[in-house]
Parts: sequence; C-alpha cells; structure tokens
Amino acid sequence: MERFKSNGGEHVNSAYDSTLDEPPIYETTFSNGEHRTVRPSVVSAFGHDTLDRVPNIDFYRNAGSVSGHRAVRPSLQELHDVFQKNGAISVPDTVEDDVEGSDGTPSDDLESAVPIDSKKGAVKFGWIRGVLVRCMLNIWGVMLFIRLSWVFGQAGWGLGIVVIALSCVVTTITGLSMSAICTNGVVRGGGAYYLISRSLGPEFGGSIGLIFAFANAVAVAMYVVGFAETVVELLKDHSALMVDEINDIRIIGCITVVLLLGISVAGMEWEAKAQIVLLIILLVAIVNVFVGTFIPATEDKKSKGFFNYNSKIFLENFMPDFREKETFFSVFAIFFPAATGILAGANISGDLRDPQAAIPKGTLLAIVITGITYLAVALCVSATVVRDATGNITNAIVPGGFCNGSTAVACELGYDFSSCEVEKCKFGLMNNFQVMTMVSGFGPLIIAGTFSATLSSALASLVSAPKVFQALCKDNIYKALYFFAKGHGKNNEPIRGYILTFIISVAFILIGNLNTIAPIISNFFLASYALINFSCFHASYAKSPGWRPAYKYYNMWLSLVGAVLCCAVMFVINWWAALLTYGIEILLYIYVTVKKPDVNWGSSTQAVTFVSAVSNALSLSGVDDHVKNFRPQILALTGSARTRPALLDLAHSFSKNYGLCLTCEVFVGPRSEALQEMNAGMEKNQQWLRKTKRKAFYAAVACDSFREGTESLLQASGLGRMRPNTLMMGFKRNWRTAGTESVQNYVGILHDAFDFEYGTVILRMNQGLDVSHIVEAEEEMLKAAKEQQALEKEMMPNGGKSRGLFRKSRKSSQQVLTTRVSVCGPPPPQVAKMNERLLEASSQFKKKQPKGTIDVWWLFDDGGLTLLLPYILTTRKKWKDSNLRIFIAGQPERSELDKQEMKSLLQKFRINCTDITVIDDIHLRPSSDSLRNLEDMIEPFRLHEGSKDTAQAEAMQKEQPWKITDKELSEFEEKTNLQLRLNEVLQQNSKSANLIIVSMPIARKESISDFLYMAWLDVLTKDLPPTLLIRGNHKSVLTFYS
Repeated sequence: MERFKSNGGEHVNSAYDSTLDEPPIYETTFSNGEHRTVRPSVVSAFGHDTLDRVPNIDFYRNAGSVSGHRAVRPSLQELHDVFQKNGAISVPDTVEDDVEGSDGTPSDDLESAVPIDSKKGAVKFGWIRGVLVRCMLNIWGVMLFIRLSWVFGQAGWGLGIVVIALSCVVTTITGLSMSAICTNGVVRGGGAYYLISRSLGPEFGGSIGLIFAFANAVAVAMYVVGFAETVVELLKDHSALMVDEINDIRIIGCITVVLLLGISVAGMEWEAKAQIVLLIILLVAIVNVFVGTFIPATEDKKSKGFFNYNSKIFLENFMPDFREKETFFSVFAIFFPAATGILAGANISGDLRDPQAAIPKGTLLAIVITGITYLAVALCVSATVVRDATGNITNAIVPGGFCNGSTAVACELGYDFSSCEVEKCKFGLMNNFQVMTMVSGFGPLIIAGTFSATLSSALASLVSAPKVFQALCKDNIYKALYFFAKGHGKNNEPIRGYILTFIISVAFILIGNLNTIAPIISNFFLASYALINFSCFHASYAKSPGWRPAYKYYNMWLSLVGAVLCCAVMFVINWWAALLTYGIEILLYIYVTVKKPDVNWGSSTQAVTFVSAVSNALSLSGVDDHVKNFRPQILALTGSARTRPALLDLAHSFSKNYGLCLTCEVFVGPRSEALQEMNAGMEKNQQWLRKTKRKAFYAAVACDSFREGTESLLQASGLGRMRPNTLMMGFKRNWRTAGTESVQNYVGILHDAFDFEYGTVILRMNQGLDVSHIVEAEEEMLKAAKEQQALEKEMMPNGGKSRGLFRKSRKSSQQVLTTRVSVCGPPPPQVAKMNERLLEASSQFKKKQPKGTIDVWWLFDDGGLTLLLPYILTTRKKWKDSNLRIFIAGQPERSELDKQEMKSLLQKFRINCTDITVIDDIHLRPSSDSLRNLEDMIEPFRLHEGSKDTAQAEAMQKEQPWKITDKELSEFEEKTNLQLRLNEVLQQNSKSANLIIVSMPIARKESISDFLYMAWLDVLTKDLPPTLLIRGNHKSVLTFYS
C-alpha cells in the first residue's frame, strides 16, 4: 500500500495501484462560478505515496455545503486493516452529500467563502458599511435631537453622565459577549437568533428569534410614526394639514413604509447607499449642534435660555432637579432605548464579507463613537442652556442685580425667569423638546437630522426583521413558518419576509397604540441582549473544548453581570412589559421543547448537561449505597434494540425515568466483521430508542463467544454508582436443539451473574421473544423500496439529488426487483400466523394492561427483589389496574400463622396486596404425566452410566461431561420434583394472571449439569402466562425503617 524510496534504489509494492491512492482533487469550477484551487500532492509532501492525507479545510466542511462536495479522509479501518495483496481499497476523493439541514435544504457553507466579484455574485459588505454605519445610525435616534436635553435637565449632567455610562456599560458588555460568540466559528445569516440558537440551543434561540423578529417589525412602525409626527408638526406650523393630525400621521406613515420597502426589496446595495446618505445628513446635523454652541446668542435665543458657554450655567446644571414625579430610574428608562441598536450589524450577518471580524470591530467601535457623541452633545447643551426660560424678550433686566432661586444664573446674565418658579414655562432644558434646533447654527438641519435618524432606524429594522425571520424559518423550528424560508435573487433576499414585516408595520401604524407597545419592544430587545450575555457565560462555564473564541477580551463573569443588568433594566423600563416578555419567551420555550426539533448544533446546554452529569456521578461515588435508595438498574440482553421488544418494554417499566436501563448486544464472530457491524449499529439503535421514547442506553461488545461478551458487559457497564445491578434476559426456548456450547454459554451467564452479585431476571413467553427475522424482513423491504425509488429517479432526465445517493449502492434494476420480490413475497400461512401471534405478544407490555393480577410466588427470601419488582410495576400507569397477589410456601399445620406473618411483613414494607395465599401441598409428589414429560425432555441428554461398569462409566463421563448422570438425577430428585410440582400448582392458581413472578431456583456450580438446570427452568415455567423468574443477590433491597 505504501512505496518506500532510498538512496540504494526503490522498492515498489506490487499490489499498489496509484490510481486508487491519489489525493482528492478539488480544482473545479462550480455552477455558482466559484473556482477552488488544488492543494499540493501528498506524494510531493512526504516523498512517497500514501493513503494518509495532509490536513485540509475540505475535510472539515459540513454536509450539504455550497459546493456540494466535501473531501473524505481515509477511515481508520482503511489505514489499519491488514493489507490485501492486489486488493483495491477505494477511498473516494469527495462525497456528494445527501444530508440536508433541518430546513430540508443544504446549509450555507460560508467557511469556504472566497471574495466574490460584485458584478457576478451576491453583494457582501465590509465592517464599515455593513456594521459600523448601521449600528451608529440605529443608536443615533431621535433621542439625540429631541429628548437628550430633557434627560440632562431632569438628572443634571452629573447623573446624566451616569445614565449614559450605565447604558454604555450594558451595551459594551453585550458587545464583548457577542464578539466572543461571533469569533467562535463561522457566523451565518440570522444575527442575534443565530448566535443564541447555536450557543444555547433551539429552545432558547427559537423563542427569542420569533419575538426579536416581531420586535424589529413593530420597531419599523414606531420609527416611521416618529418621522410622520415630525412632518405633521411642520404641516401644522404652515397650516397645511391634509385631514387631521391622526389621519395625516397614518397617511404619511404608510407612504413612508412603502418607499422604505421599495428600497429594501431593490436589494442590499440600494439599502446600503440609502444608509450612507442618511448618515451624512445625520453627521452634518450633529456637527451643526456643536457649531451652533459657538455662534453668539441672539436676544431671541437668550430669552429662550441659550447663553453660549458659561461656567455658572454648567455648575447650576450639575445637580439633578427631578420634576413631575420623575426619578433617576424613570429618566434612565426613557433614555436607554436610544442606546439599543447594537445588533443592527449582526442582524445582517449573512450579508457580511467576514462576519467574524466585522461584527466585533464594527459594533464595539459604534458603541464608543455614539457614546462619546451623546455625552459631548449633552454636555455642550448643559453648559449653554438654562433649565427654565420664558421665551419673552421683555424679561431682560440689567445684569448684576439681586438674584435668588432656581433662575439665579439667568438673572445674573440679564434675564428674569423667576415666573417659571410659579408657573410652567415653555422653554429651557426642562420644557422645550426643540432645544437642539434652537442651539444649532441652522435649525432646518436638525429637522433633517431627525428625519435621517428615524428613517435610518426604520430602514435598519425593516431589513433586520425579515433576515432574522428567514434564518429562523430555514431551521424549521416552527414548521408552520417554513413558507417564509425561501429567498430570492443572488443575495437570497427574503421577499416574503419583507411583505410580512410591511403588513405588521402598516397594521401598527393604522391601529397600534405605540405608547403602550414601545416598552414591550424595548424589553424584547433587552431579552435578546440578556441571552447573548448568558450564552457567552454559559459556553465559558461549560469549559467545552469547542469553545475557542478568537476574540479574547471577554470575561464569563462580566457576561453574567451583563445578563443580570439587562434583566434589571427590563424591570426598570416597565415591570409589566418585562413580565409579559418573560411569559411569551417561556411559552415559546416550552413549545419548542415539546416539539423537539431534529437539530443538533453542539450548544453549550449540551456541554453543561454533560459537565453536570459527570459532576453528579462523581458526587454519587462518594456516597455509600443505602437500602432506602435502592432501585433496579437493568442490564437487559435484548440483542439489537428492536429484536426483543417485550423484554425491553418490561425492563423499561422497571427503570422508567428513574433508573438505569441498558439494552445490550453481543456480536459473536470474526473480530473485523463483528466490529464493523457493531459500529454501524451503535447510533442507529440509540436513535431508535430515543425515537420510540424508551429511556434506555444501547451498549454492545464484540467477542469470540456470547458468554465472554456478556461477562464483559456485567463487569464493565455503568459509571460509578450508576452501574447495573440486575441482569434481565429471555428464556432460551430452543435449548434442546441449540447445541451443547450454546446451552453452556447460557447457563454460564447465569453463573457469572450470581458470581458478580447481580440480581437475575428471566422472562418467558409462550410465543417467544425474538422478532429479529421480522425486523430484518422489514428493513430489507424498505431498503429495496428506496433503491427502486432511486433507480426510477436516476432514469428521469433530471435525476437531481438522488443520483448521489444511488451511486453509493449500484444495483441493477433486475437485482432490485428480484430483492423486492423475494422479500415482499407472502410467507406460508402457518408462518404468517405464527409471526402475527409473535408480534402481538411482543407488544403486550407496551399497551395498558387489562384489569387482572400480578401473581408473586415469593418462595425464597432473596433480599426482597422478587417482591420489589412487581411492586414497582403496580406504580406504573400501564399496570395500575393489576393487583398484587402473594403466594408463599407453608406447612399444613401452620398455614394461618404463615399468612399472618407475611401480612405483617408486607404492612411494614408498606406494600399493598389483595390476597395472600399459603401453598401447603408443594411437598407432594408431582403427577406421573409431569414426570413422564420430564423424562422425555431430558432423555437425549442423559448419560445412562448406571448400567455400565465403573471404568466404562468414567470413560463415558469424561467423553461427555455435559450430560446428565444417573447419580445427579438421583441426588437432586427432590429438587427436580419440586419444579414439576410448582408448575402444577402454578397451573391451578395463576393460569389467568397478567404476569407471574416466581423465585428462580439456583444451580450450584459443578454440581448440577447445565441441561438439567435448563430442564428445571423449562418445566417450572411451561404453558403459563408471561412469567418472570427472579432471584435477588441476597442483599436487602427492602427495609421497614424510616
């Protein structure tokens, strides 16, 4: 397989076929125009040909990548298995994946993205246009021009700085957490939803994604209404109202949304250009404010409270002056929504050229720039404008007179505003929302800035809502919403999402009470921030090796503080809106949890669950077992999980959700074949258990013999205190025809279980337990049907995706049809009837049990397991109509006393039963028919050495040591007769029971032959309803002490 070179010459492996061992070829041009460069050959890298491959990104791609191909490295078996001379080991270079995402479509393979020619491919943005500009426009809202002066008038610039700083702290911590999450792997479209869902799982992501998309849709209406109100104010000033104020707002609002929708639908490039124009207008308006503070104040401006920079004004405005029942928290609640908008860049993560680099850089820089801007504008205004002013020029006085009260500074500057202490004035920081217009160098620019702020925020929300919603729908968490997953055009634009957002926006513009809606929307955004912070904390706390963010400037405890701060701010803004947000999120979380979407994103929730499980298992190891906490931990030898459903269902009834249940399989045969079969079935069996809601684990081993495999399972299964303590297996019905080795293995397993101090349970059903032949037939039929379907699709002109699947199993049409005929052909009537009865019996314990009894024949004290297991059954819903009946062995002269003693014991154990029966005739000899049946049963396995001389008998025994000797039969005659007699008594008393439980007889090692012991078990349970033979490990599992 390998070729070696040296200075002295070259040795070539004659079986080596170079055409089968080439490195994967990646250089190809795909349908989307992408051209991928080939990597260097393995031969040139190492100097010799080898199946091994050098590390390459194509080996790590997800299934269903954009290119449709991912490279396949050789499997460990292909490198490790014995080399077959002239044997061809075919390692495909690439595989055409048929694995689909949860949305039914191939997931975007952004990790392989290469720079795309803007003329041909989709439009992708850098960190400035894609993140920085959007975030700044969203954070710079109308608050900057309309309410910022009022906030600093109420709180003073001392507490005003605290308001801005606290807001920036919350957004900065969130930005740091988001940066860490963004740089921990490839970021795709979906923004906040994508980050949260991939970190915390679909339950959190699905719930927050829906309300976040809805919040953005309603935010469009809020921003548009803010714009419309400003326009209507201008119309009112010029007496140009169309209808009335309310209807004019609706008309202008609807027209604006239509125009914004047109820009959005036209494509991201147009939307980005519009954002740049709006940013320029906004920057000019902000500069206009700073310029205006240096222009000497006119008399009109002075009468309205503006006096240019003055230290006395600045000092007067330092202290807070809360009025009209306002507090620090109420003022903070009004300002904080202005600081939101940091997710504007992340929300279009699918349209960024390099989201991992762009989102952290752009978002954090936007927070710094906007925070400084808010602070600078507010301080400039606080240093130039007094809190109260009349706006009346006639209030001018001669500076330097006696001044007192809250308007003392204005008095010193030549204006008497003392009337404002008596009645409310219209101007000043506290009263006039148009302070910025007054302060600025050119007033109309502030109006333009207000328009720009509202329209840019509306446009950003109009783009964000459909993008987030599309990502949510693609993941198919809410199946009813999958309609909105479809994208259009080169940028995969969510046109359907745009239309839905448009309808929601128009609806709220026309009928919504936005004053009520506003705090809910703010809380929706804050809930997203809280979960982003918690995601970062959770992923760090889990210490998962997969948590390796490239961005290192974060701290898990800081993220937790950020999450708590966000939750606190939610209640500060509006307590009932916070409660409503939590309520909606919890309901959506429960819905997604119940629906269990078929996705696996490697969330930190899984990692923490694992860490908790390990921690709890270790804690449990330090605690000694106590009889009160005993619960059966079942190791069930079911074979494949589907092979013995009755055994699995009964084992599951014992353990349910409260104990350990292992369904185990032993693969016997050549190691290579057994391992291959075992590895192929591991995930398949565990998935079947999960799908059928059996709370059990599948375990398998490969060994040379069944007994060796079971011995390995008995010794090594479990973890710490979470180890099985009860072996459960089916009765070997074919023991008379199975062969000596098979019987010896079976009985040997029982001996091993007793040696390892396991409780042992054997289930016998007349129809049998094994349905493997039926399961195999079903699987063959399904496989044949799939192959036929694949064949039909390949024959179609557009074979489509199915071609890739079909290439994996190339069978001719004739072979497929032959397989189908052989599998689907009806079995003989007798076999069909037997299979029908077997299937019916196999599903017996899956259904609710009819009204009846569970008969417990507690003949030997084994520690109480024989009594505990049936009691556990009666606590299960399926068995609640089955009552316990207890049967014990007793002597004729003291039957009543034995019954009272057992009744007293059961009362102390707090176990209820409907009847206690003392069987006082077990010691009687069994009937002649029973004896004759036993003789017929064991005849083929008897040695009959009694009629031979000693030497001959010893020779026979040495030659066939497994056979039943006459001496053994004679020695254990009483015990043998006991099993026969017990069966007769069972037939008389328990023939109509739903389930019979009997104490299992024990065979002493090297005293009782395997075939005699099997005969005991057979005659004991013959022709009875489903019967469990139980033997505990003779350690107490019941106690009457508290």
